[in-house]
Amino acid sequence: MIPNKPAKSTSILILGLGGVGYYLAKRLVHEGYAITAIESDAGLIRHADENIDARLIHGNAMSIECWKEARAGKMDYLIAVTDNDAVNMMSCLIGDRFGITRKIARVRSTEFGGKDSPLSARDLKIDLIIHPEELAAQEIYRLIKLRAGNDVIAVAKGEIQAMATRIREDSPFAHKKLKEISRQYNAFPFRVVAIARGIKTLIPSGDDKLLPADQVFFMAGNENLNRLMGMTGVEQQKRHRVMIIGGGLVGKRLAELLGKSVGVRLIEKDEACAMGLSQELKNAEILHGDGSDSDVLVSAGLLDMDTFITATGENETNIMSCVLAKHLMGSENEKKRIRKKNKQSKCIALVNKEDYVVLATTMGSDLALNKKILAGNQILKFIRRGELLSVAHLHGFDAEMVEIVAAPKSPITLKPLSRLGKFYTGKILIGGIFREGTWQVAVGDTHIRSNERVIVVCMSQHLIDVQKLFLA
Repeated sequence: MIPNKPAKSTSILILGLGGVGYYLAKRLVHEGYAITAIESDAGLIRHADENIDARLIHGNAMSIECWKEARAGKMDYLIAVTDNDAVNMMSCLIGDRFGITRKIARVRSTEFGGKDSPLSARDLKIDLIIHPEELAAQEIYRLIKLRAGNDVIAVAKGEIQAMATRIREDSPFAHKKLKEISRQYNAFPFRVVAIARGIKTLIPSGDDKLLPADQVFFMAGNENLNRLMGMTGVEQQKRHRVMIIGGGLVGKRLAELLGKSVGVRLIEKDEACAMGLSQELKNAEILHGDGSDSDVLVSAGLLDMDTFITATGENETNIMSCVLAKHLMGSENEKKRIRKKNKQSKCIALVNKEDYVVLATTMGSDLALNKKILAGNQILKFIRRGELLSVAHLHGFDAEMVEIVAAPKSPITLKPLSRLGKFYTGKILIGGIFREGTWQVAVGDTHIRSNERVIVVCMSQHLIDVQKLFLA
């Protein structure tokens, strides 16, 4: 029997319900936190009221009366994520006066909060500053520097690796059930922990079958990562040619990060912006043009690129440009040359709508990133400290990878995995456990013991169920 949803005494005040604020409110309410939100937009208030069980106040984040109505003095956390940097920073100073002990602010400008800034985070009374564009640029930079697969996430201090790749028609895993794969390929332990198919994310069981075009996350020990890559057809490679569409905050910052070690070609639609970027980015080649035009892409050298990134402010442009780039990279006229030189070309799309993330990966992007999710997950990680050792979002999937310790007498310790029933089937997958000094892949007969560290993969909305299973 799984216990009822645990009550949390933690109270959180959120300022702003657009983008990050709504995403956080939805996630935190589901996890049992008491949420109060202040929002000036009546439309956003109505939308939140229909979908979130939270206390909502229609008003200005700078109104002290609204703060008093929200009972700010009794809040444990303040999350200031309005669209105005100045409001978010000032809110943390106000929150400090109300006695709120932990304060988080979304600040787009990187000029505030750093060690060399005239105003440090300490000066501003901010415990965590979130720069969404910087997070997105840094994450894409990390993905490019991996030089393997579509994504590799290290958990358990690097001892466990989760690798994402797409199943091709000629893959040895195509059209096979997972239990068949585990029987046939048993030279070393690994697991399929998540599948993105169409617009859906699957947490698979042994009877699920891998199909061509599926985006799949495999999990294995760090020592077996290269063997897993070889088995799935993923090749490590030296990526040194990157094309970026869009010279906004993310595109510009990414070009800065990559420029010293990678050949970067950035296409910007706005002529004045392109001129400015050409002066600022000395280590990147700046071109003026429309990145959604096939002639522009080919003329700019798309077919010689290893990684194609769309970072404009428009969802449709980012997604469709990736579809177009994929088509051009695999066109019949260039197929032989491209495969010979660049077998593992990748397309990465920045997607602003949460619902489009999985869709983008099925339409042409190898990876889709969302600034709101990146920022929100960074904040969630800060709030969850002490409950979960780590949480990593699986890009392009509606899923999380969690490292957690099984509390004594928690439900997960009472029975072997195969006898826990259908409660977590399709929602939660136990990937591995740390036992006798090493990480082991969990199977049906595995019986998790008290205080053992465990790697769990779950649908994002079922993170609360992981806590129910593992925390007494």
